[in-house]
Order: sequence, then structure tokens, then C-alpha cells
Amino acid sequence: MTPPKAHIPKAPAAAPVRTAREMGIMQGHPPAAEAIPGPSNWDLPPFNRWSFQNMRSLFPTADVPRGAGPVRALPSTHQDILPIDYKTLEGPRQTVRDWLNTSYTDGFLVMSRGQVVHESYHNDMGALTPHLSQSMAKSVVGTLAGVLHGEGSLDLDALMSDIVPEMAHSGYAGATLRNVLDMRSGVRFTEDYGIPGSDMTHIDIASGWRPPLPGAPVPTIRDVILGLPQERPHGEAFKYRSIETDVIAWALERSASQSLASLLSDRIWSRIGAERDAYFTVDRAGTALADGGFNATLRDYTRFGLMMLEGGAWDGVQIVPEAWVRASAAGDRSAYGEPYTATSPKGAYSRQWWIHDAERGDFMARGVFGQLIYIDPKTDFLAVKLSTWPDFLIHSYTVDMLAAVTAIRDALSPA
Repeated sequence: MTPPKAHIPKAPAAAPVRTAREMGIMQGHPPAAEAIPGPSNWDLPPFNRWSFQNMRSLFPTADVPRGAGPVRALPSTHQDILPIDYKTLEGPRQTVRDWLNTSYTDGFLVMSRGQVVHESYHNDMGALTPHLSQSMAKSVVGTLAGVLHGEGSLDLDALMSDIVPEMAHSGYAGATLRNVLDMRSGVRFTEDYGIPGSDMTHIDIASGWRPPLPGAPVPTIRDVILGLPQERPHGEAFKYRSIETDVIAWALERSASQSLASLLSDRIWSRIGAERDAYFTVDRAGTALADGGFNATLRDYTRFGLMMLEGGAWDGVQIVPEAWVRASAAGDRSAYGEPYTATSPKGAYSRQWWIHDAERGDFMARGVFGQLIYIDPKTDFLAVKLSTWPDFLIHSYTVDMLAAVTAIRDALSPA
């Protein structure tokens, strides 16, 4: 999510953005061997342009049923936002139209004051196509923790080892659930994407997202958790580590005696008016990849974000405690420093949500390769972007994405 010091990818040279179909990915009967994503390259260009919309063709999954309730309507009042322009990180101004066409967009939806003002699909994506969330899943799981906390089954100050006794001999011994929710535990986890031997690569192998070394044993996600050491005192500054969400998921499952997919369906997905079932990718033990393996449609990500924008409620029912929603948008700025301030200088992090401007109270779910749910309660504004960038992290793309979204927000809600 945030560039490790050793890897700060730059924007690729300007080139036409082609669809997976135009590049021949998975085209033909059968496709050519070189056009088929493999275990080591499915999430890299050009293959991710196809893979992120077809995760079920690549990995085992667990359903998150939408239930039998009504679908939440998303009323629409089209407004032409494409000519809106903003200043890019590199300096020149760019229109929203050009940004959508050059930022590897798969889907983009904007809501202002309860109305969809823009909805567009790219790269052959459609309204009913599930798309990989990447780390937006963290915010979904953090929100689920808020539901269980509101039910009284989760104590934020409980020790992780009291919730999951197996953690008593891991780096999480002595950490509280609150520490982990805010990513302020003292556990070592190297968030280096695609680098052999990093902790991130270990979790990718465990989840089935990367092949193991020949002859090497394949751990489960929870084996990786139990093998992580403590490197600093718990409760210090925020440090982004994907594994923290998988730790939270374990605590949720243990507290409720339900799988993560089942819990999410019961407590949130069946209650927000989702149109389609969602799903998680799972490891060989059936454990959901909580930190990034969630998949849903653009409109259902919007419905989830809209529920948060409206204080955790829909259709007269409080789904997530309003106090939890407020806390998710109000983090401790003193715990939030470099390199994270390069993207959000006034930012913070709370309960698995990024806060863009802690004074304003706008907050967001973000994922590598350009996934975003941006929520601004002040102007009743919501934007969702699904993408397939050509690298995990491209700093200028992230900054420009937030600049574009906030420019749209301000144009629709002038001071």
C-alpha cells in the first residue's frame, strides 16, 4: 500500500492503455500458452488486466452470500465530471477524462448527495463483474470487527493471546486487539512486494498467490502469523503491515465460531442491499485471505462505502455502530509519519481505514494496483475506483488519484 523504502516505483512511460482482450490475454480456444496467466505472474502486467476480474478462474474461493433481502437502489443524476481538471504530482494539469483513460481504470463510480453522478466501465469490465479488492479488504474486515465489538463479543483492549491462545508464543504475545486494528503492534512484517524471502512473499505463498520454492513446505496463513517475531514495543507508531488484518480475522472467527466469509455475510453483506454475492480467495486450509483476497462488484463496493458514509446504517437499520464509523475517520496524527505522509500529509490510520485529512474527516479504503473507496461525510461524497496498474505501487498514480477524486468532490460541492 505504501512504498517500502527500497521500492518506490515510478510512473511508466506514456503509452496507450490496452484492454486484456486487445492484448490477447486469455483469448482463443484455447488461448496461446504465453497469453495464459501463471502462478508467478497473474497479478503483474499485462496479465492483471484479466486476472483481477477473474480470480475464481485462478484460485479456490469462499462465498460471501448477499442473502435474500432487497437490492439497494442507487439513484442516478448524470453530471459531466470528465472536463474537471486538477494539478498532477508532476505539475501539469489533467482532466478527469484523461486520468480515467491513462490510469488503467476498470471501473469508476461517483456519488454526490445520494445520487450517482458518474458510472463508467473500462477494460471490458461490466456492472456485474466481481473485481479484486486488494487491500480495500482490510477496511471491510476492520468494519466487521466494529460490528462484533458493538455486539459485545470483542474487547479492543483484550490481549490477542487471550482471544487466540496460539498467539501466546508468537510476536503477538502482549499485543492488544486495538494495537493490531490500528497497525501499531510491535511485530516484524516486511511489506516488500514480489521480493523473494520477504514476509509479504511468505503470506503470498501461504495464501496460494505465489508458488512455493521447489520442495519447500507450504505454510498456511496462520502458520505465517505464528512464526512472526516482535521487533519493537507494542503500541508505538503506525506501520503498515498486511498481516495485521489476517490476525484480526483470526480473532473474529475465534470469537464468533464462524468463518470470516460467513460472518461478513451475516453481519454486513446481507444487510447493505448488495446485488451480488462477494467472495474471498482462501488458502489450502480454507482460511480467507483477509488482507486482500476479497472480490465484489463496483456497485456493491459503492453500497458498502455508502453505508459507511451514512454512519453505518441503511434502511433504518444500524449495521455498524455509528461510534465505530466515527472512530474509523478520526485517527491519531501523532502516530502517522513518513513515508505515509508523502501521500496524505495530514493523514492518519484507524481501525483498518486510511484517513486522508484528519482535520476534515475524509477516509478511505485503498489497495495496491489502484483500488479506492473514498468517503467524505462533510460533502456527502463517495468515489470508488477499480484499477489494474502496471505495478503494485506507483506513488504519482496514488497522489493523482486522490487529487482527481478531491477535485471532483470540490467541483460538485463548491464552498
